[in-house]
Amino acid sequence: MPVIAVVDYDMGNLHSVCKGLENAGGSPKITDDPKVIESAAAVLLPGVGAFDPAIQHLRDRNLIEPVKNAIASGKPFLGICLGMQILFDSSEEGKEPGLGVIPGVVRRFKHEPKLTIPHMGWNQLEFPQPDVPLWQKLAPQPWVYFVHSYYVDPIDPSVKAATVTHGSQTVTAAIARDNVMAVQFHPEKSSSAGLQMLANFVSLVNVPANVH
Repeated sequence: MPVIAVVDYDMGNLHSVCKGLENAGGSPKITDDPKVIESAAAVLLPGVGAFDPAIQHLRDRNLIEPVKNAIASGKPFLGICLGMQILFDSSEEGKEPGLGVIPGVVRRFKHEPKLTIPHMGWNQLEFPQPDVPLWQKLAPQPWVYFVHSYYVDPIDPSVKAATVTHGSQTVTAAIARDNVMAVQFHPEKSSSAGLQMLANFVSLVNVPANVH
């Protein structure tokens, strides 16, 4: 069974993500070992919390290069919530540089009358990239679960795989480029739609990359 390395850098509850992967037939392994990340068939980078501590924790555990190398290797990669934001160059939330995998900035929602920040709860996705593997077998405009005050703003609009609208602001809810996929919402908390996404990721891992 191909191993999915779930990167442990002390930023979030990894248990529910792993349970979702296991339910979908995946073989997740929680790890902060660069060798396990390097040898895994796929890598999942979760994350809950703030931008700067996330980067600092990755640096302290010598995980920045292994994560970037995993992405560069072409193996399936999934970032969740903060695990998506730190793929970008920088964030309005902090001072640390991000991983710089996807050019762009993480921005804070602008205040609007009666708009709640953080954006928290269920909301619907729109799919500018409908053919992303994560979206297979989903109903149109699925409901998913969000908790965030910041959103990614990629320089290249073609990497936007999903958007969500909060108040009058339509922002990026997911990105996809080559082997890299990442989502702002929490698939592990998003009922059947989220579990289908995790199952889609597992199916990518369990099928040899060159078979189409």
